[in-house]
Amino acid sequence: MSDTESTAPRRTPLYDLHVELGGKMVDFAGWEMPVQYSAGIMAEHAQCREKAGVFDVSHMGQVELRGEGAARKLESIVPASIEPLAEGKARYTFFTNPEGGIMDDLIVSNAGDHLFLVVNASMRDQDIGHMRANLDGVDIVELTDRALVAVQGPKAVEVVGALCPDAIEMKFMETIVADIMGASCRISRLGYTGEDGYEISIPDEHAVSITRAFLAHDDCDVAGLGARDSLRLEAGLCLYGNDIDNDTSPIEAQLNWAIQKRRREEGGFPGADRILRELADGPSRKLVGIKPQGRAPARQGVEIQDTDGNTLGHITSGGFGPTVQGPVSMGYVAVNHANVGEVVNLIVRGKALPAEIIALPFVQQNYKR
Repeated sequence: MSDTESTAPRRTPLYDLHVELGGKMVDFAGWEMPVQYSAGIMAEHAQCREKAGVFDVSHMGQVELRGEGAARKLESIVPASIEPLAEGKARYTFFTNPEGGIMDDLIVSNAGDHLFLVVNASMRDQDIGHMRANLDGVDIVELTDRALVAVQGPKAVEVVGALCPDAIEMKFMETIVADIMGASCRISRLGYTGEDGYEISIPDEHAVSITRAFLAHDDCDVAGLGARDSLRLEAGLCLYGNDIDNDTSPIEAQLNWAIQKRRREEGGFPGADRILRELADGPSRKLVGIKPQGRAPARQGVEIQDTDGNTLGHITSGGFGPTVQGPVSMGYVAVNHANVGEVVNLIVRGKALPAEIIALPFVQQNYKR
C-alpha cells in the first residue's frame, strides 16, 4: 500500500449520497465528511432548530463491551456510575487521565447483555486502545459494519416515528433495538444539537435506504458538520479538543453533573484526587459563555482580558450563532471573573472588543424528558 493510499480519508456508507445531494466534502478526523450542502450552514442550522435535520455521524466510533463485570470494570477508567445504569438507559461520561484531565467524552448505554459505547471520531483509536489496556477480561468489539445517523430537531419524533413507531414514546437518554424498514437498528434518543432527536445505528447495507426515507419526510432535510458545530455551540455543549482536553478537568468544564454521588464518595477513577478536590474547593478557572458585543465573532485562541488589561483566559469555541443572531463563544476564565454579567475584553487582531460573561446555554435545550 502506498503512503497516499494509507493516509487517504475514509468514507462512510453515505458518502455517495452526500455527493449526490451536493455535499461539500472535507477531511474531518480522517474521514471525508460533508461540512455543508447547497442550502448553506445557516439554512441547515435553522432546519434543525425549527423542523428536523439529518446528520451523518458514522465517523464516530461504535463499540460493544461484553463480559462479566464489564460495567464495574469500566468504572475504573471513568468517573460516572455505570453499574446501576438500568437496561435501556444511556449516560454521558468521560475517560480521565491520572492528572484529572479529560482524555475523551463518550456515551455509554446499557444494552442488556453488553454495554454500547459511542466515542469521538478523532479519538476512537486512542479510546479503544485505552480500554483494551485497562479492562481485563472484557471483550471490546469495534463495530465497523454500521452507520450512525442523527435525526435532530423538534420534528425528529415525527420523522423517525413514521418509520419506527417504537421510537415515539422514548425519553431522553433512552435506547432500544427496533426494526426500521426490515433492518435491526439501535435507536437512542439523544444528540449533540440541544434539540430533541435520535442517533440511530444502522447496518451499512441499509444506511442509504433508511436515510433516504427520513429525507422523504416533508419536515426533514440534510445538514452537515458546519451546522452541527453551530448548533452544539449555541446549546453550550463541549467539543473535545476545543473546550475539553487532557489538561481540562471535568469541574473546570462545569461537567460536575456527570459525576454521580457514589463516585464522588468512593473515588476510584483516574485523577480522582484533583477532581474530588476541585468538587470540594472549586477550580481556579471555569468554562463560561461569552457574548461579544457587536457582530465580530471571537474564535478559538482569542485572549480574554479584564477591563484593566490582565489576561483571564482564552476562547475555546466561537462563531456566529444563527439562532441568537450574533456571535457566541465559550472559554475559560479565572473563577473570580466568571460571574454572569461581568464585562471582559476579547483581543481580536490586536483590538480589545467588549464582551459579557453570560450563563450557558445560549439557546434553551429542548430534550424529551
